[in-house]
Amino acid sequence: MEMDQPEEDCQIRHLIAAISGNWKLLILFWLAQGPCRFNQLQRKLGRVTHRTLTRQLGELSASGFVHREDFQTIPPHVEYSLTPLGQSLIPLLEAMHDWAVENESLLPAKN
Repeated sequence: MEMDQPEEDCQIRHLIAAISGNWKLLILFWLAQGPCRFNQLQRKLGRVTHRTLTRQLGELSASGFVHREDFQTIPPHVEYSLTPLGQSLIPLLEAMHDWAVENESLLPAKN
């Protein structure tokens, strides 16, 4: 993983910019378990506000990681799922989860 030139880290910078932010990694983690409706996802995440979740899902969708499907029904039915690009992050998300479990005692205390 040696990098000789600063511009060689450009790809990782783009990825970090696309998936960093409030809740994005957790959104991706939960969507890796399967498609979710907005309220399901909000319950799984806990304290996320409606506005923040809407914004984060929009950004993940714009980046190509999340697909929003509107079933055009009454009452409204919208589901979010990972795109193939988002699914390609699953091994990374699983590795991060495993690392967090293995190193839980070394991580800063939860607030």
